[in-house]
Amino acid sequence: MQRHLSLIILCAGIAAGESIVHAAPKIAVLGDSYSTFQGHIPAGNAIWYFAPPKNQNDVVDVEQTWWRIAARRLSCDIALNESFSGSTVCNTGYGGKDSTRSSFLTRAARLPADAQVILVFGATNDSWANAPIGDYQYGNWSEDDLRSFRPALAKLFADLAASHSEAHVFFLLNSELKPAINDSAHEICAHYQVPCIDLHDIAKQHGHPSIEGMKAIADQVVEAVAPVVKKLAGEEPAEEPATLPDAA
Repeated sequence: MQRHLSLIILCAGIAAGESIVHAAPKIAVLGDSYSTFQGHIPAGNAIWYFAPPKNQNDVVDVEQTWWRIAARRLSCDIALNESFSGSTVCNTGYGGKDSTRSSFLTRAARLPADAQVILVFGATNDSWANAPIGDYQYGNWSEDDLRSFRPALAKLFADLAASHSEAHVFFLLNSELKPAINDSAHEICAHYQVPCIDLHDIAKQHGHPSIEGMKAIADQVVEAVAPVVKKLAGEEPAEEPATLPDAA
């Protein structure tokens, strides 16, 4: 009887126009050092941001990181932060060494299937490490191709489209990178219809966002992502994610 009564009350509430509570949208982060924090990324991933006394700039608490600020302001849950300090999008790291183990390409496969928003914050180390740029290539990638930035970023987006077809993917592009990296990211994002958030005015200490820099990143991410999150949370009519083009 109690079960039937509860069902009647629920149906009556819906009929009367009462709102239904939606679960908090889930965000996954795929990043490099800018998105790390001690104890909040998978074990074994390299870390740049630590709590005192090991901190390397004025960011000393995970609540000061851009991704925690953004998630809090968007009322979202972080499903996973798959970030690795020093990692490149492609499979070439510093000194021309093979970085397949830590690359964005490799770690993208670890993102949870139920992530609704995926924030990819990469290309900084590809720029700093002088990784090969390569050619624009949208299919038939060889291992050698994926040692270069352009083919690797294209395959990363193609892989995410295949593994997370219902997710909304955003690419965060750091300030002060090489023009070739910036131009390449814009071109490839446009091809896959992935919104590119061009970050600007990011305060840094030792090359990494300070407290003020983290706030600036969060502000710019929230501005870009908020409309999607509102739809996922049921505040606006939902729209289908953009259909990405098939690989050539």
